[in-house]
Amino acid sequence: MSYRSLLLFCGATLAICATNGSMVYPIAPKSDQVDDYHGTKISDPYRELENADSPATQKWIAEENALTFGYLAKIPARSAIRSRLEKLWDYEKYGGMWEAGGHFFYTHNSGLQNQSVVYVQDRLDAPARVLIDPNTYRADGTAALSGDAVSWDGKYFAYGVAQAGSDWSDWHVREIATGKDLSDEIHWSKGGVAWSGDNQSFFYTRFPEPPPDKLLTAEAKNEQIYFHKLGDPQSADKLIYSRSDQPGWLFGNRVSKDGRFLVVEVNPLKVGTTYISYADLSAPDPKVVDLISHGDFDYTFIGSVGSTFYIATTDGAPRGRVIAVDVKQPDRASWKEIVPQQEATLESAVMGDGKLILSYLKDAHSVVRLESLDGHAGPEIQLPGLGSVFVAEPDRNSQQTFYTYTGFTTPPVIYHLSLETGKSEAVHRSHLDFDPNAFETTQVFYKSKDGTKVPMFLISKKGLQRNGQNPTLLYGYGGFQISLTPSFNPAVIEWIKMGGVYAEANLRGGSEYGEAWHQAGMKEHKQNVFDDFIAAAEYLIDSKYTSRQKLAIFGASNGGLLVGAVLNQRPDLFAAAMPAVGVMDMLRFQNFGFGGYWVGEYGTSANAEDFKTLIKYSPLHNIKVGAHYPPTLITTSDHDDRVMPGHSLKYAATLQQAQGGSAPILIRVETRAGHGAGKPTSK
Repeated sequence: MSYRSLLLFCGATLAICATNGSMVYPIAPKSDQVDDYHGTKISDPYRELENADSPATQKWIAEENALTFGYLAKIPARSAIRSRLEKLWDYEKYGGMWEAGGHFFYTHNSGLQNQSVVYVQDRLDAPARVLIDPNTYRADGTAALSGDAVSWDGKYFAYGVAQAGSDWSDWHVREIATGKDLSDEIHWSKGGVAWSGDNQSFFYTRFPEPPPDKLLTAEAKNEQIYFHKLGDPQSADKLIYSRSDQPGWLFGNRVSKDGRFLVVEVNPLKVGTTYISYADLSAPDPKVVDLISHGDFDYTFIGSVGSTFYIATTDGAPRGRVIAVDVKQPDRASWKEIVPQQEATLESAVMGDGKLILSYLKDAHSVVRLESLDGHAGPEIQLPGLGSVFVAEPDRNSQQTFYTYTGFTTPPVIYHLSLETGKSEAVHRSHLDFDPNAFETTQVFYKSKDGTKVPMFLISKKGLQRNGQNPTLLYGYGGFQISLTPSFNPAVIEWIKMGGVYAEANLRGGSEYGEAWHQAGMKEHKQNVFDDFIAAAEYLIDSKYTSRQKLAIFGASNGGLLVGAVLNQRPDLFAAAMPAVGVMDMLRFQNFGFGGYWVGEYGTSANAEDFKTLIKYSPLHNIKVGAHYPPTLITTSDHDDRVMPGHSLKYAATLQQAQGGSAPILIRVETRAGHGAGKPTSK
């Protein structure tokens, strides 16, 4: 997604789009394709656009990009906005900091570097040195780090590299002391690496190699866990775990800090459900066995002491709790509750120094506290305000860790946390060319269509006049247990400095209030998400923050689906819209990439009852010919192998031909980019 495009488009369309005449759109390749869904015939005339590499599709994309950039070039304020954005973006940025293998690592960007650089320190008071600089990989900055893992002895740094925003990663191993890479290379992985206790080998997940012409569209099936010894070619790696009976299942792999257990987190085809299997690596012939493999609950491994696993779960606690399970007595009757469900939602948990560091969400902002392994409450960590916190997992035998705090008007700040005292101290801050005290963040609660109370953050200049004249950008997501919490983005700051209001609604489908909140926005309940978003827009208008003529909406991925759906349902309510990398074809999404994994969230058109739900809101299939749609900028990327670009391409072609008004319907297709991860600063 491109906030720069968003800022330009929304700022321009809210001001001048009404003066534009009808546009002449490129002609997309078309066919007579018709599919039969349980006796219902559905036309899919732009099927050719699913093949982003076909000559006809490439020609159409080039023509559409020319139309879009020609439109953007006519915006008088464009160069000034770009200049201000570049200046605002040019500040020193710190990413996460963590301790591993006796070293300290952090990421840093001097300002406009395309990718952040990984630094390492041998002590906190020692000088830092560059360990990996991904900016050296490609001149255009489109090669990005996609994961890392440090060997227990601190000798090796395994790191993944993704090209052009792809989910595919190539893994390498670097000696931390010398900065030199070993010969090891791992390909066709979309997961992570876990070092074994001998520090000379690791476990990793991978998929079968797809055909060269299916890199974007091949279904992500038959993931497997392999074992790799340093120095061996990948072809010699040993298969550790696979489930040929469940080709759609995904796996996470971790090794306990004592090196005894390989822990496999199994993700079946349902968001919010995770099982746990394990292998005792101390056994003569370790085999992966199931520990918990039932129910529709989430079980997440936190850590272990001896044979006891500490697990965060929604089993018996929709907002989360912590239990202890002894693998020698795994029956449910022997489970012990360590931390019961709280009023707030348990978002994450890590373990160190015999303690649990628990991060909760209270009305969509972070609360963090320490807890002993026997369930005795410790101190709550004092945070600067309403923000979001990410806590790094402590190194084994360490009595300290780090966490990153951020807010809508606060760029990431790294804090050192003592696990002995619970006290924290800032170690890295960013300094920006703006005064955060000139802004304010407020949280409001509004009622959705069915009376459900929904929270929303509003960020604006202090002293905002509620006169209905403020250009306002409303953002939402609403799905996959993803909670929208305060985060910093320079483009949002520029939007507010220009006089805008930024609104972020915590729609159902996320996990702000636990699994019940998530389930209220999935499958047959998906309309609740759209109702929540429409109600947010109506609240902003009724409360005089803005008006219909000054309200723009934005969402990406599942949020792109959201924008597409509400545009069909209420095209009269918005002045501009930007659906980014959206899931727009709800009848065919499961056929591509990770789409099969989303069936648990959306359902599938292969099921007759699910089809009845999907066809009612699918953005592609509910476009109304002759309707007056607001100015719309659709964005996607040519290397998006998460949500294949065909979703947005087919949606754009259909919406352009259906438009009954004079407002522009534009699509921008980014090159050498993917779903959003790893996108360079220049893009």
